[in-house]
Amino acid sequence: MVKDILKITKDRMIKAVEHLTAEFVKVRTGKASVGLLEGIKVDYYGNPTPLNQVGNLNTPDIHTITVQPWDKTVIPFIEKAILNANLGLNPANDGTIIRIPIPPLNEERRKELVKLVKKLTEDARISIRNIRRDEIEKLKKTEKEDHISEDERKHAETEVQKLTDNYIKEIDALLQKKEKEIMEV
Repeated sequence: MVKDILKITKDRMIKAVEHLTAEFVKVRTGKASVGLLEGIKVDYYGNPTPLNQVGNLNTPDIHTITVQPWDKTVIPFIEKAILNANLGLNPANDGTIIRIPIPPLNEERRKELVKLVKKLTEDARISIRNIRRDEIEKLKKTEKEDHISEDERKHAETEVQKLTDNYIKEIDALLQKKEKEIMEV
């Protein structure tokens, strides 16, 4: 029973870290990344369709993202969707391919992005701590129902705390890496 609770704890904490990593991909750095366009939906024959399902996304260099739609009639809809996403990007097309230049970030914008990344990181830390709290409550409840002894509960709580510490360190390392990427000129 204790092993199950510890496994669930670890799985939930891994998901919290994966969520933070996915959020970090969406935060713009000075380099082009197709992750910036993740979550953009294109009106494709009346259906909101993810951008990566209507064309090929590429980064030919560190300052450009290209979208090569499979259906050329969708180009105006792709441009509109990118503009409506409020990412500060201006797509340009040549009739067959859409090029999206990634302008360099100014100092003020970099600092705003660092604040955003720190907020996302703090949200992830809170999530990890909430998982710890929930799992420790489960352990106490399991002890009260006479399924485990007090020593087993205390040992399991120590293990939950070790998991918490490890994943908080991992989150902090992700923050440092992303902060460095953002501030890199």
